[in-house]
Amino acid sequence: MTPRFDLIGLVVSDMAASLTFYRRLGLEFPEGSEKQPHVEANLPGGLRFALDTEDTIRSFHPDWHPPTGAGRVGLAFACDGPADVDATYEELVAAGYKSELKPWNADWGMRYAVVLDPDGNGVDLFAPLSSAP
Repeated sequence: MTPRFDLIGLVVSDMAASLTFYRRLGLEFPEGSEKQPHVEANLPGGLRFALDTEDTIRSFHPDWHPPTGAGRVGLAFACDGPADVDATYEELVAAGYKSELKPWNADWGMRYAVVLDPDGNGVDLFAPLSSAP
């Protein structure tokens, strides 16, 4: 049997804050997830996205300590077009999330922006600048 990639998991310091952030990006978590130590959202293509609290991990591994510093993982969300990158970025920043990089047109033909989730992980927002080849 060949292992197959199945889940992206993040260890979060504040479940409610993380759920609020990722719900704003369209991920769907069950009602009441804020009170759970582990939650999952189904992603397109059959992958799952999981959030676990630091206390949950520590309960299984008492000697575990969370990594320090930001940028432990990078996630990217495709937007429908360049204007959607800008609008999503503005909505998240207006809601109080930190900007890592304001929207810009990348040399490789994409509109990009980066915001930070509640734990300081970079979350890219991107879309092709045009649909022309």
